[in-house]
Amino acid sequence: MAGSGRGPRERMVFSAAQLIRRDGVASTGMREVAAHAKAPRGSLQHYFPGGKEQLVNEAVGWAGRYAAGRVARFLAALPEPTPGGLFAQMVRQWTDEYESEGFGGGCPVAAATVDRAGSTASTRQAVSAALAEWTGAVALALADMGVPAGRARPLATLMISSLEGAILMARAERDVRPLTTVSRELGPLLDSAVNATD
Repeated sequence: MAGSGRGPRERMVFSAAQLIRRDGVASTGMREVAAHAKAPRGSLQHYFPGGKEQLVNEAVGWAGRYAAGRVARFLAALPEPTPGGLFAQMVRQWTDEYESEGFGGGCPVAAATVDRAGSTASTRQAVSAALAEWTGAVALALADMGVPAGRARPLATLMISSLEGAILMARAERDVRPLTTVSRELGPLLDSAVNATD
């Protein structure tokens, strides 16, 4: 996937996101990113003159765009799109990964938040922007399904925060139970918001 037609800069951003989601920001070094991306080490300074901070921030931005872009794909996989069905698809991405590949990876946005958002203002801003982009995409999808405008964004926040928390718990427990639980419990609540009054 890292080498699928991307140039060295794009491969390094993608690789940084993959390593951050597995190891966190502190344990992801620039040399490891270059090696993972199969890019010349000398190109790091050329493409990322702001160093590791710039690379981390761009990886977080990539992750936010990726998550937002997945929303349309999740909806397309549903014969009849519903808010609960969308959330189930969002969760299924993670349960499928954990059941087939193990619990090694998490969300790079969450990892960057934990490792750097309190100490690095630019990373906090990058994380905030990534979450806003993802939340916006989910909220728009909910509104398109008939969720009132005043509830779409709060419910999108609930969905994403529940998913992120369940990912954390699943990794800690080495079990998909937290993910399947939030999907099962939130689905009816989300579906009940369709065509409800604000």
